[in-house]
Amino acid sequence: MKKTYCYKFIPSKAEEEEVMRNKKPFQVTRELVEIRDLFPPPTIDPMNPCQIRKLVTNVDIITGKLVLSHHEVFEHIFRYWTLEMCNFVLAGNRFYAVIWDVGGVEKQPVRHHNENVYLEIGPHDTYMMGWMDVARNGAVNPNDEVGMFWQTRTVTFQFKVLRHGVFND
Repeated sequence: MKKTYCYKFIPSKAEEEEVMRNKKPFQVTRELVEIRDLFPPPTIDPMNPCQIRKLVTNVDIITGKLVLSHHEVFEHIFRYWTLEMCNFVLAGNRFYAVIWDVGGVEKQPVRHHNENVYLEIGPHDTYMMGWMDVARNGAVNPNDEVGMFWQTRTVTFQFKVLRHGVFND
């Protein structure tokens, strides 16, 4: 099921009376809801499953946080999560997860799971992927292109360095 926000622009009669009593303006609220997909989720290419692609910056490595957009999280992560899991993150909590680095030189996946690996909400409808251990292990450098996706079978994030030293001109 796809997740989206439902905004409440028009107050109920009780809310209207409370606004009049308190002399404060009505606050527009939003709630996360599930809707039925009109179209099936995007098919994942088994040879290149990375749906979220990012160009790593110095800030991403220093802070140990990768900034994800609203669209990336809602389309490629929240779509596969339950409503309770999504609301947990949207309430300001950290969702501690497992990241498998599947792009190692020796082709052996490396598991990262501790207090530095998480997904949380960031400012202005962005999300932060805590990836301190992955960023600091030496395999990721500034200007590398990385890819990640949510693996529904193992309920983990899969991560891979796609290209080393990509430059934006």
